[in-house]
Amino acid sequence: MYILATKPQNTSGRWLIMSGPGCSPWIALGAVYAWSVFRTPLVRQFGWTISEVTMTFTISIFMLGVASFFGGLWLTRRAPRVVALTGGLFYGVGVFLASLSSIGLWWLYLTYGMIGGIGLGLAYIGRGGARQVVPRSPRVDHRHRGRRIRGGRAGDGAGGDSADPERRRPSDFCLYLGLAFLIVTVAGSFFMINPPDGWRPVGWAPTASVTAQRSTRDYTLREALGTWQWWALWLILFLNTSAGISVISQEAPLFKELTAMGAVAAAGLVGITSIGIAFGRVLWAWASDSITRKAAFISIFVLQVLLFWILPSIRSASLLTVLAFIILMCYGGGFGTMPTLTAGYFGSKNVGPIYGLMLTAWGFASAFGPLMIAHMRQASGSYRGALHVIAGVMLVSILLPLIVSPPSGAASEPIPAPGRKDQKTA
Repeated sequence: MYILATKPQNTSGRWLIMSGPGCSPWIALGAVYAWSVFRTPLVRQFGWTISEVTMTFTISIFMLGVASFFGGLWLTRRAPRVVALTGGLFYGVGVFLASLSSIGLWWLYLTYGMIGGIGLGLAYIGRGGARQVVPRSPRVDHRHRGRRIRGGRAGDGAGGDSADPERRRPSDFCLYLGLAFLIVTVAGSFFMINPPDGWRPVGWAPTASVTAQRSTRDYTLREALGTWQWWALWLILFLNTSAGISVISQEAPLFKELTAMGAVAAAGLVGITSIGIAFGRVLWAWASDSITRKAAFISIFVLQVLLFWILPSIRSASLLTVLAFIILMCYGGGFGTMPTLTAGYFGSKNVGPIYGLMLTAWGFASAFGPLMIAHMRQASGSYRGALHVIAGVMLVSILLPLIVSPPSGAASEPIPAPGRKDQKTA
């Protein structure tokens, strides 16, 4: 886990940098959530089918999950700045090369899908997942761990507001977008450093509720995979992501079908609702500090049961925007809460690869959710059935956070004194 390039004691400096160079790369990375806006223009420009265009988004998110795992392993040997910088290069170049998609559909899959997806995964784990852990101690302000480590990632999701290819050909749009993303993501990577080993905020001590939800030792990746808890957390992330990403992949046409609005208006609402992802990361991370991570996931699932059930009956554009905004808040909340929950269950030392592999749930969800809702929409002629099925899945999903608990293990190492290095690592 990195901190921004200020002195560890300079809390105000970290917040200042995080609000600018620390957050702006996430806005660029979050533009992937606006993919549904590209769907119709790409179909119109190149004559591809809806399912062929949707496959690009599926490939991109799947590669994100795969690359996150290898990025997590890489983080054990290299600084997060290097991993994030590499991810930014891949992502920017991938989107830029997608501007040459007149070559063929395979080129779009290779550039935006595979190259861009690899960049997303490396940048995500370098900027986000790695913040959960460093050798020997978590490198973050533990007083409000959930909300602080999510602050820099708030821009992820807000980036969905940055793309509107309806105004020009999508191939031209990728040209300028790729250049902008390359500059922003690479530049932002230089503001990340690791604090000293063993550093903790002066005066910090874990609360009783936080301690009760923490593992008693640090697990290796192999040990974590040998527990049923890891697979339960993987499934929780998979189910929550499948629900949110199914809406993201079809958001613009969903708005148009339910409210009969125009393409430009639907694209504008996609940008507005995408901000919900960023807001959800912060809100649910903040809430999980108070109500525990398990209770946060239970609340996320219960809320989505209600929202997905009533969504097909909404005809008001403003009300639909609010409900979609809340759904994407729940989607973002899963990523805002799961890294800290994983670190609590398996320790902070190896959470990079442990959580990185868990992000394969994101990749599999990107195949399951969008393809399921697209298939059901094509078969039935409406989104009602698919949305109700998702509501039923969310209802069953509530059981998982109810039964999961930290794995048992040996006693953990002593906590170093606040503001000082551990004697063993000094």
